[in-house]
Amino acid sequence: MSEPNPSGLSDNAVGAIAYLTPVPAIAFLVLVPYKKSSFVRFHAWQSILLTFVAVIINYVLNFVFESSGVLGARLFVPVTVLILLFWLLLWILCALKAVNGKRFKLPIIGALAEKQANG
Repeated sequence: MSEPNPSGLSDNAVGAIAYLTPVPAIAFLVLVPYKKSSFVRFHAWQSILLTFVAVIINYVLNFVFESSGVLGARLFVPVTVLILLFWLLLWILCALKAVNGKRFKLPIIGALAEKQANG
């Protein structure tokens, strides 16, 4: 377990909190006790990039379903539920890995987050 910051939270806890929404992730990139930690910066960047990718994929899929007529309307709800469940499980997995002090790198996004955290 990592050492607690002046706020009383460990880097592991802060890394997991970064996955709640992009707001704490962005805050951890600019707040002094957290922006010095490569571990926190990695998880903050990965959370931000994961949110960005999720939003883009959501917009693309909504466009595809809206453009595909009746078949799209019938598939929209089940597919949307499955995709939302996938995103939720992925965010939970990332947060759990952060709490356990691991740098769980997602494909492509993880490499970009690592580059931002160390660059």
